Amino acid sequence: MPYTITLDPARQDLDAIHKVLAGTYWSSDIRREVVAEAFRNSIVVLAIDDASGETVGFARVVTDRATFAWLCDVFVLEGHRGHGLSRRMLEELERHPSLQTLRRWCLATRDAHGLYEKFGYRPVPADRWMEKQGAKERWQESPVPDARTGS
Repeated sequence: MPYTITLDPARQDLDAIHKVLAGTYWSSDIRREVVAEAFRNSIVVLAIDDASGETVGFARVVTDRATFAWLCDVFVLEGHRGHGLSRRMLEELERHPSLQTLRRWCLATRDAHGLYEKFGYRPVPADRWMEKQGAKERWQESPVPDARTGS
């Protein structure tokens, strides 16, 4: 199957991408408007099935475009796996002109360590990194109370 790998955000099918992300372990039930805002503020790469025009793969990079990047939201739809699309998307991102001076790329994964190790990613010492998680009600599909009224 022929595929196009593109950095053109205008070619993204936001509804399709949102549907996939809302069903993942890392973004379960994420609201569409949160996905849209995240994509506006990221560098995105898409894998598009040339025959159908369907977005079948996606990844994005959150970055300052100088020293640091976080690779996230990487997926390839089940029926399109095994064609090297993840590899091609990651290669395209690594060639991006705004990402050539980075000191550090990072990511978090539960199940794709083998893929990322091929690109030079390595586990980091647990005592080096810290995290703070945002409240789920701020990004998930449940209604967010109005801070002014409490409702």
